[in-house]
Amino acid sequence: MVWRLINHNVSNIFESMAIDEAMFIDTAQNKKPPTIRFYSTYPAAISIGYFQELEDISTKKCRAEGIDIVRRITGGKAVFHFNEITYCIVASNSEKIFPDSIARTYEIISQCLARGLGYLGIEAYLAEGGRTPAHQALGACCFSNPSKSELLVDGRKICGSAQIRKKGGFLQHGSLLTSFDSRRTAAFLLPARALEKSDNLNKSVTAIDQHIKAPIDVKDICEKIKTGFISKLGIELIEGKLTAEEEKMKNNLIKKYESAHWNVERIRKSDEV
Repeated sequence: MVWRLINHNVSNIFESMAIDEAMFIDTAQNKKPPTIRFYSTYPAAISIGYFQELEDISTKKCRAEGIDIVRRITGGKAVFHFNEITYCIVASNSEKIFPDSIARTYEIISQCLARGLGYLGIEAYLAEGGRTPAHQALGACCFSNPSKSELLVDGRKICGSAQIRKKGGFLQHGSLLTSFDSRRTAAFLLPARALEKSDNLNKSVTAIDQHIKAPIDVKDICEKIKTGFISKLGIELIEGKLTAEEEKMKNNLIKKYESAHWNVERIRKSDEV
C-alpha cells in the first residue's frame, strides 16, 4: 500500500489550514490514496475548534503580540501552534485500513504516533478514559483535555488531535509538542487566572524535549514518526507534492481562512465537501 508523503515545511496558519482542506477535498472526491503531511507554523498562531467560541481565548492579547487566529474545520479546543509539529492525514472512505469510525481511526493513528515516539526513546500510550472535571476546568485549551485514545507520556498529554468526517473520507490533524511554555499558553488560551492555570497545565501537558537527553531536529522527529506509520501499518511512503488542482483549491481556501466571515461568523456551508 502506497501513501503520498508531503515532508515537513513551515508556513502561516491560514495557508496550512487551506492545504489540509484542499488535500481532504481532492482525496475524498477522487478516491485517492491517503496522504500524510508534516508542518510547523510561523508566525506563531492559535487555531480554534470549529464549534468553539472565539471569546474562549484572549483575542486582545493575540492581536497585541501578533498571534494569528484561525478556525479549523475540525472540532476540539484551541491549540497554540508554537514549538510543535502538526501532522495531517487525509483518506477516502475506500481506504480499508481505516474503519468507518472516528474512535477507531483515532486509535489506529495514535498507535502509529506512539510507535514513532518509541523510536525517540519516549514511551507513549493511549489514554483510556475521557475528560475529568479537573481537565474540564481548563476547557478552552486542547492540551488540558486528554480524550480517549490520545497520547500520554507519564500521565501527561503530548499530542492533541481532531478529526472531521464528510461524505467521501476523513481528515485528522494533530499537534505534537516539541517543547511547552505553560505560562504563555495559559495567557492566550486561559486568560482568567492564567498564572494558576499555567501551574495546572504543567501537571497535564508534556513535550518531547522533556523526555530526550539531547536536542533533536524537527525533521529527525518527523522521520521517526514516519517510520512509526510505516512499521505499524505496513505502508510505503512516497514523497510528493500538491497537485495542480490542490494548489488551486488552496489558493481559494486561504481567502476563507483569513476572513472574519469564517473565523468570527462561522458560515458553515463554505467547508462542505
